[in-house]
Amino acid sequence: MAHEVTVMSRVGCHLCEVAEADVARICGELDVPWKTADVDTDPEWRAEYGDRVPVILVDGAEHGYWRVEEDRLRRALA
Repeated sequence: MAHEVTVMSRVGCHLCEVAEADVARICGELDVPWKTADVDTDPEWRAEYGDRVPVILVDGAEHGYWRVEEDRLRRALA
């Protein structure tokens, strides 16, 4: 099964930058596509994720927030 990871983030968020770097490295090693989405570009995203960014989504479902749990993310993508 092919997976996709999305990092829900916002401009100027240091934790988001760290999470994006972690996801880029992990997904690069596993050949899994990933992208970012700015929560401030959509009122529904801002309401859902705004206080918890970065939020990591795997296949559209919330996987975690604030920090990337590397071992857990790798298991989800295996």
